[in-house]
Amino acid sequence: MSNFDHLSLDGRLLQLLVIVIEEGSITRAAERLGVTQSAVSHLLDKLRGIVGDPLFVKSGRGIVPTARAEALAVHARLLLDEMRRFATGAEFDPRQLASHITIAANDLQRDLLLPPLLARLREVAPGITLRVIPSDVPTADMLRDEHCQLAISPRPPEGSDILQKRLFDDSYRVFYDASQRSAPESLADYLAADHVSVLYEPRRSLDIDQVLLAQGIERRFVALVPGFAGIAPFLRGTRRLATLPSLLAGELLRELASAPTPLPCPPMPMYMIWHLRHRHDPAHNWLRGELEDIVPAALMRARPAH
Repeated sequence: MSNFDHLSLDGRLLQLLVIVIEEGSITRAAERLGVTQSAVSHLLDKLRGIVGDPLFVKSGRGIVPTARAEALAVHARLLLDEMRRFATGAEFDPRQLASHITIAANDLQRDLLLPPLLARLREVAPGITLRVIPSDVPTADMLRDEHCQLAISPRPPEGSDILQKRLFDDSYRVFYDASQRSAPESLADYLAADHVSVLYEPRRSLDIDQVLLAQGIERRFVALVPGFAGIAPFLRGTRRLATLPSLLAGELLRELASAPTPLPCPPMPMYMIWHLRHRHDPAHNWLRGELEDIVPAALMRARPAH
């Protein structure tokens, strides 16, 4: 049982706990906080004394949180959110923000939306550092555990505490190397080709691949890669095809030709996704608004001329 007064807790200790858990390293946590390793160790010792738990144990060359630390981090994130709201109130000014914002996005939405978002943030909130992590197939726990404050994905996870808003829709096209072949002229021509597609961990194919398979349309896949950035090398110099979102023609697959799909395909929606705890957070509301604002211009730049 701890002999320390709970009033010894402050926001810096709560933030420290969360960041050390996220980084899995005292060194990286110190770099992120802009303090020395000894300062982090000292504050961790203080927090250990308050909560009566070792909080972290060695594992290989790093450290891992105890079960108690994981549970405390959930509460710490909620308390930090409340403290931000307490301090911000109605006087929200993005120029006063000094924080890290983590957004989960895969390569399509990352390259399409986040560079112009960062440009906007540098103008109006220069104290913000943007961190981008892959979303793969996003889970509710990514948002619940604050691995990211926002996710951008066509696949919102389920959960009564998970909120979402549709940003845009995209259509699918067939990509190919025009130096090796022409666009498929028919469904039979399309099905006769070798195909390349994306398979996210844990073994989740693109929605369009699942839709076509459910319709009994079976293609011969010869390669499955973990993201859109890996597609082009498997098409270049071959007669293979890939059925993918049309917006990839603007950047990642700009060297390849594309054509309409030889069969009807549903649109691909894109959502921004966040946790219920941020619904009334002025900073988070502002961030979502900034993301929405840059979408039209980003789409205009990326939409290929067919």
